[in-house]
Amino acid sequence: MMRALFIYQVLMPFVRRDLEIIKNNFEVKIVEWPKLTKGFFSAMLKILKEISYSDVIICWFASYHALVAVFLAKIFKKKSIIITGGYDVVCIPEINYGVFCSPIKSRVVRWILENANLVIPFSKYAEKQMLKWTKPKKIKTINLVCESDKFKPNDAVHRENLVITVCVVIKNNIPRKGLLTFVQAAEELPSVKFAIIGPHVDSAARELKKIAPDNLELPGFMSEPELIKWYQRAKIYCQLSFEEGEGIGGALGEGMAAGCAVIVSEKAEALKEIVQDKGLYVPYGDKDATVKAIINALERFELLGQKARNQILPFNSERRKKELMKAINEL
Repeated sequence: MMRALFIYQVLMPFVRRDLEIIKNNFEVKIVEWPKLTKGFFSAMLKILKEISYSDVIICWFASYHALVAVFLAKIFKKKSIIITGGYDVVCIPEINYGVFCSPIKSRVVRWILENANLVIPFSKYAEKQMLKWTKPKKIKTINLVCESDKFKPNDAVHRENLVITVCVVIKNNIPRKGLLTFVQAAEELPSVKFAIIGPHVDSAARELKKIAPDNLELPGFMSEPELIKWYQRAKIYCQLSFEEGEGIGGALGEGMAAGCAVIVSEKAEALKEIVQDKGLYVPYGDKDATVKAIINALERFELLGQKARNQILPFNSERRKKELMKAINEL
């Protein structure tokens, strides 16, 4: 059986799903890279200990942990794979977002991507953005997935005139996720409930609460079962972003799977890959267009919600497992 060393920084749901796939098909050793300097040397020692016994090193995202992994893989003559997309392949100067806006970080990431044996972007958009800056040895784009059997409608739950968006509530997400437009739309539709769901990291939630109307909640972090209940209650899921790396493995895919009608920003190209013509589009930052789209979606949410769920169903775990295993085994 092939032996893999799996290295990650944060066990996000889509990272966890890939880890489960790898664990079910390979003998796996796992290293969680520390967020702070503390723990750096112990993580390094663990990588050094495990790398000689591994056939392939798999890293999620092209950051400093991937630099260590790819560098050591070259020394020990092992295969290295980087799964990438989003922040680590873009520069969006309008919102100061992306690794390639930094001269130093961009050099690090470029070296990682050009020296890994395989780079796996998680969307066509991520691949397109990456190729603006660098050209890896080998690329295989594999879409993320949504656990549609978990995030699904519940006919026993009453659908409310409720519009939600889900994200980490942090300052740089206010422009990136279009949260001001979301708040402004709530102010224009006082008879409709709105909620921004997600952990409060800095002062962003306090700033939004100052301008939020009474019909908008910011309930904070939700456990997965709690979050599913919100999706099942809501008629509409909004993703009004300026920039996204993909639209399947996160909250948009979950909202679609749960049968919400979806409204997304025209600006975020990656969202179009999954929504296509099964949702409503609005210009980024356009409050009036967003309000009109919400009114439209409330009237047609059953049809739009079913279309959204049908659209997300093919992007399942079995599909990613087959494509991921094929790509790894062909190295």
